[in-house]
Amino acid sequence: MNLINEKVTHERFGMGSIVNHNDSSIEIHFASENKKFVFPDVFGKHLKLHDKNVANSLEKIIQKKEMERQEEEWKKEEEKKLQRKNQELRLEHEKLMKDHKLHTESQMVFWCDTEEQNSSFSEWKVFSGVIKSGNNKGKPNKPIRLHQNSAVLLTAIDSSMPEKDRRILGVYMVNEDFIGKLCEDGYIPAHSKYRLQLTEQESDQMLFWEYYVNEKSPQKMTWNTGKYRYFDNSWMAQILLDIVSLKSDPKERELAQQFFEHFCKMNQITDQELPKPNGTLMRI
Repeated sequence: MNLINEKVTHERFGMGSIVNHNDSSIEIHFASENKKFVFPDVFGKHLKLHDKNVANSLEKIIQKKEMERQEEEWKKEEEKKLQRKNQELRLEHEKLMKDHKLHTESQMVFWCDTEEQNSSFSEWKVFSGVIKSGNNKGKPNKPIRLHQNSAVLLTAIDSSMPEKDRRILGVYMVNEDFIGKLCEDGYIPAHSKYRLQLTEQESDQMLFWEYYVNEKSPQKMTWNTGKYRYFDNSWMAQILLDIVSLKSDPKERELAQQFFEHFCKMNQITDQELPKPNGTLMRI
């Protein structure tokens, strides 16, 4: 907006004429001298334009600038809040990492439906589902037992087959910095390295119930409800060890071996002392 030569009146210096201005300052010639002021802050209480049309146009510009300034301040404040929140999350994360106590059943077995059998491996994550009742109904389940030592076992069963034929499709360690207690969206992402998918032929040889047993009903093989359940750390180690033996491709076998060793280290398991699988199928 060009304000050169516009007549003004200042509350202290009287009448004058604008001789120069830019986005941050304005210079006005008064009777005896030139004065510089902060633009557009000087207008309003201290300085008045004589031309009402120009004054109205300038007022709109000032209002726009004020709105932009307020918006910028709001953005800065929101950014500060986000930084504070992220800092709080980091501190909570560090505390949980430091205070973590190894749970003997901190592994997860997940039931993949037909669609999830593809998405679980293409996206390398699973969704824990939502809470069915209570105050938190509709919110994602928090997989609170899962930690950096946890693995997720992916299983499936054909609708026409009995539960005893549940097959193992693959397995992955959780993401390197994953902590179930802090999981708000219910998604459990995979580790960047330790993830294994079985071929159909391999999967047919890995029956879940050869490893898993419900101690309350050791002779029964029933899943009942829910997408997942927790199970014993040693059972997962048994599964990983058998996958190593199953893999014929040298690279896949090497990765499976590294996966097994990493898992044992994270769960304080000595492979020499690892018992043989003794799931329900092995007891019949």
